[in-house]
Amino acid sequence: MTRLKTLFSTELAFAIDAVRKAGEMQLARLGSDLRVTEKSQANIVTEVDLAVETMFRERVAATFPDHGVMGEEFAEARPGGPGPVCRWLFDPVDGTANYAHGLPFFCASLAFEVDGVVEVAAIFEPTRRELFTATRGGGAVMNDRPIRVSATARLADALVATGFPHNATSRDAAAERAIGEFAVRSRGVRRLGSAALDLCYVACARTDAFYDTHLKPWDTAAGGLIVSEAGGRVTGLDAAAFSNYRGGVLASNGRFHDDLVAITAAI
Repeated sequence: MTRLKTLFSTELAFAIDAVRKAGEMQLARLGSDLRVTEKSQANIVTEVDLAVETMFRERVAATFPDHGVMGEEFAEARPGGPGPVCRWLFDPVDGTANYAHGLPFFCASLAFEVDGVVEVAAIFEPTRRELFTATRGGGAVMNDRPIRVSATARLADALVATGFPHNATSRDAAAERAIGEFAVRSRGVRRLGSAALDLCYVACARTDAFYDTHLKPWDTAAGGLIVSEAGGRVTGLDAAAFSNYRGGVLASNGRFHDDLVAITAAI
């Protein structure tokens, strides 16, 4: 186990350097005439997404050749070699629609997974120069300052973030009912446009809860660990144990989580 702990510290440093480099690349093209390609009506990719993920994959191949990479833009590179199965989960630009429109709410999100368990997380939001990191059992920090979830005790006093149905091309009655319930039972609902940052905002008490459906592992892997290490609770929408591979996520400060589940379980 000592060997793995040493590996995690090495990979945390690698993760921090990688997301900072991603942020530099994002800022260099922010507000410029980007080439944008539609994957679908509500799902786009820019040349920066592709360039950042290419940069990251090259770094992993050079530094950790036995590690796998699961990213948003290219096919999964599967890990190889003996020992633990090590994999990186990377979103080169989480909040691509915001980024393409010049809205300053986007990030690079990176998690390191060993045998299916996320051990290291790093998320960098370049416009505010905010770096969120966590290691399993080691706590969560923002710019080297420990962070904790809010102390809000009631849903009625909570600010709740959501992503709405991703890639939706038709009405989603269940999601609309959930949004309506939160709108009248909480202090407010926010749709900011980056699941990774939404989770970080729960972790540092800027919001009190976040829920979304149909997300990908690279959307939630890093943020989920950061919330947990900041003292929050992260589950599936139905209160089942959270998995990056199920799609739905419900994160909160833990104090009124059951009240949230009563609404989100029906989505």
